[in-house]
Amino acid sequence: MTSTDDASLQAQQLIDFIRDEIPLAHAMDLQFASLDQDTLTLLAPLAPNVNDKGCAFGGSLVSLMTLSGWALVELALRRRGLDCDVFVAESSVAYLAPLWQDFRSEARLPAGAGWSTFFSTLAARGKARIGVHCVIPGEGGKPAATLNARFVAKRRG
Repeated sequence: MTSTDDASLQAQQLIDFIRDEIPLAHAMDLQFASLDQDTLTLLAPLAPNVNDKGCAFGGSLVSLMTLSGWALVELALRRRGLDCDVFVAESSVAYLAPLWQDFRSEARLPAGAGWSTFFSTLAARGKARIGVHCVIPGEGGKPAATLNARFVAKRRG
């Protein structure tokens, strides 16, 4: 098994955990799509996430982006064997266009950001923050929604 396969297996196990532990994620039918060096992508079908107009519900969009950002940070910690509580400290969302089909959220660190400061701060203080940028692509490659969030990790114990 390659390290990419191993990382994807860890990501799928994390998504299974999220679906089991967060009823909203299960109701949304949250699904793992892909993981590469910098980006974690989650999917959600339109049917359980539809609003009264027949397009994707804004609450589902922000939930999928928040969960993908949280999962990106949680997975980075798990890959390093670190046992932490991770939570979103703050976020801002922009709804840019309606979505009439299944949708996905791509979570990554913002341009110029990296994990090294996050992990060195966590090692020194037992707590660290990191920014995550999430986007839900819409028609024509333009974003349908974006989320900029700051996640905090605190060592357990």
